[in-house]
Amino acid sequence: MGSLIVAEAKAVLNEIKSIIATARNNVVRSINVEMLNAYFEIGKKIVEEEQRGEKRAGYGERLLEFLSGELNTDFGRGFDASNLRRMRRFYLTYRKWETVSPKLTWSHYCELIKIDEPVKREYFLDYAIRENLSVRDMKRQIYSLHYERLLMSKNKKALIAYESKVLAPQIAEDVIKDPYILEFLNLGEKPEYTEKELETKILDELQKFLLELGQGFSFVARQKRFTLDNDHFYIDLLFYNIYLKCYVVIELKTGKFKPEDSGQLNFYLNYVRKELNKEGDNEPIGIILCTGKDKVQVEFALSRMPNKLFVSKYKLYLPSKEELEKEIRKLI
Repeated sequence: MGSLIVAEAKAVLNEIKSIIATARNNVVRSINVEMLNAYFEIGKKIVEEEQRGEKRAGYGERLLEFLSGELNTDFGRGFDASNLRRMRRFYLTYRKWETVSPKLTWSHYCELIKIDEPVKREYFLDYAIRENLSVRDMKRQIYSLHYERLLMSKNKKALIAYESKVLAPQIAEDVIKDPYILEFLNLGEKPEYTEKELETKILDELQKFLLELGQGFSFVARQKRFTLDNDHFYIDLLFYNIYLKCYVVIELKTGKFKPEDSGQLNFYLNYVRKELNKEGDNEPIGIILCTGKDKVQVEFALSRMPNKLFVSKYKLYLPSKEELEKEIRKLI
């Protein structure tokens, strides 16, 4: 084959590959919809049978055991009593098929139906769809109290806006968390790692770090270099938030916050505002990520600073729910 023919053949090949990929995706989506609908209808049938007026103690559980035995015999695994309970809860949680999104899988819904608060459950449903979260990532965000930390970062006005379904952040405080949970870096609670190692690990797991940062973040640069009077300076991590329309400078510290850290970050923010900001950009914000902080020192260090600066702790392991709830009570 001549080079021209080969080029034309490759173009056709790519088009055919695209058709096959689209068809396969459509088949997967179709199977997922049918599976969700079947489980929804099974849950509905179980609930209707339980509510038919049968008052005998334990009837519901005996019904599930009976159905499980028969269905597993006829259709194989997947219909044990625990899964039938999930189908029943699936139906009881959503009630109307129209409220179920086929963009998520049954495994996603098995986690969502564990959430009792309707607003929180709806938030994670929307969040998982919008960020295309895997089940594992969604579970991690739920377990790390992402939702609770998000609400703690908001003022009352922003919280009202949030509960009115305005999910995008409106002000800098809306995107700040404390603490940030970075257990996915697999560094462990060790003193040996350096700021460079921490930075490298973050970039290796950039997608998960962006999820932990929150909505609207995009990566701009690592060790962003700028020169003033023949002196070189380096910004650890530079991001842009599309909702806030501003640059976000993140400085990494492997130890406790020191007052001089805020001066360094303020210096970087002044540079970003003057040299990087374009028309329409808002004032940049800065975040110092450190292993610990003294509240009084932070207050004095940030007082009367011309730029928006925040100091947040990070944890290299996933705390228990009790530990995080304790942290939130301290914030309250």
